[in-house]
Amino acid sequence: MGRAVNRGQLGVALGLVALLAGCGTSTPASAPETLITTAAEQLPPPPASPIPEVVAPPQSSAPAPAPPVSSTSALSVLGTLRVAGRGPKTGYARAEFGQAWADVDRNGCDTRNDILQRDLTSIVVRSGSSGCVVTSGRLADPYTGTTVIFVRGASKVDIDHVVALSNAWQSGAARWTFNKRIAIANDPLNLLAVDSSQNRQKGDGDAATWLPDNRRFWCQYAARQIGVKSKYGLSVTSAERDALTQVLQRCPSQQVITGGGPTSVSGFSDPTANSGSSGSSSSGTTSGAGLDPRFGTCSAAKAAGFGPYYRGRDGEYSWYRDRDGDGAVCE
Repeated sequence: MGRAVNRGQLGVALGLVALLAGCGTSTPASAPETLITTAAEQLPPPPASPIPEVVAPPQSSAPAPAPPVSSTSALSVLGTLRVAGRGPKTGYARAEFGQAWADVDRNGCDTRNDILQRDLTSIVVRSGSSGCVVTSGRLADPYTGTTVIFVRGASKVDIDHVVALSNAWQSGAARWTFNKRIAIANDPLNLLAVDSSQNRQKGDGDAATWLPDNRRFWCQYAARQIGVKSKYGLSVTSAERDALTQVLQRCPSQQVITGGGPTSVSGFSDPTANSGSSGSSSSGTTSGAGLDPRFGTCSAAKAAGFGPYYRGRDGEYSWYRDRDGDGAVCE
């Protein structure tokens, strides 16, 4: 009897082992993975989020653009200029060319600040000036080939009229309309930010009497002067023509520099029209022929649109105190 029981127990045990072995070899356990995979394949792809367009920031350190040039050589344009003796300076005054400086392009900034922003780098502008008034910057000075640090009020940088206004007056501008004279006085083609000492050495000299210290700039300087005189129909003296020719023989392929603003502007009234001369003003004292009105202070002169004046060039210089001894007043 004990043997029979043992056989029964053994059969039960063997059945349990077989059952457990069968559970271990069945495949249902893989079904969940199959279901998950199938569900993932059936899900729609997530909607693509829009990718914003990336705009590259401006190159703030990019070099200033080269001056525009014509395909015509400066030498050939020089040959088209009228040669004449320099006319009289009688009647010349800075006021004949409008206030210094005007906003001829109506961009909210006067021409001086426009040129500083064009020619300087590392510029800082005055807060509250709508990005206009330059208070400091660095100038790669074309006239000396050196770097000049500009700080507003320190008089290290001037805006030079490449063809001086007095020279323009004596070579044709005396017969122009007031609006045309304002145009040349504020034309970017005729303006360069330069070392102030060079500008004051130059005065109203032409190429026969003055060239920049930086000889490497002579060709561009000559090409720009010729470009201005051609654009405005100004004459050259024979000595001036010869000097420009001599410069350009060093660089015969130098092209004339062109561009700039229009040759006439509108919306400006001639302050000298009523008096018939440039020597009177409602708030200034009548002065000698060819001089601006005389004011009690530089502040009053500047408020009326006059100045600056330079030692050795402008008779008005002696009327005002040169506090910093830099050779300029009413800046």
